[in-house]
Amino acid sequence: MTLRRSVYLDYSASTPTDPRVVEAMLPYFTERYGNASSIHSFGRRAEQAVEDARETVARILNCRPSEIVFTSGGSESDNLAIRGAAWSARQQGRGTHLITSPIEHPAVGKTVDQLAAAMGFERTLLPVDRFGSVDVEDFAAALNAHTTFASVMYASNEVGTIEPVPQLAALARENGVVFHTDAVQAGGQLTLDV
Repeated sequence: MTLRRSVYLDYSASTPTDPRVVEAMLPYFTERYGNASSIHSFGRRAEQAVEDARETVARILNCRPSEIVFTSGGSESDNLAIRGAAWSARQQGRGTHLITSPIEHPAVGKTVDQLAAAMGFERTLLPVDRFGSVDVEDFAAALNAHTTFASVMYASNEVGTIEPVPQLAALARENGVVFHTDAVQAGGQLTLDV
């Protein structure tokens, strides 16, 4: 009889919940429940817990608590950021050109594809080298007067490539382009000082 062992190698995508997280959250599942939008005492305590969490995350990211938006996960966050930035730019008449790469997570790639196919946006897919890396010069060449949004992941969930996000973000800023990075895979490994 042969025994088969399974080995799980997708911990960047999903892991068992750390026991310290379970311990910290347990009171909110049992005794400190409440709708954080309600004005009663249960709601106010829940709201305070959310605001405390927002401040903790802001310290980690080196940003203001008001810049932290909680969502249900990375895919929702990507969708919200991409659609919000693209639609806002179009509404303001700033352009409809989007830049990304072919190796993005589907939450990014499919959202950009849909904006291009169904909503009249233009998109440029930057080539990547054999290591899955975007070239900074290719990014600079893709920028044009109609570019309003660019998204390049920070760390590849497939091969581990770390993209030159600081350089890409600096170029985007110089050109008035909103720069987005899906940093979900980088969170436990790299500095996320924004």
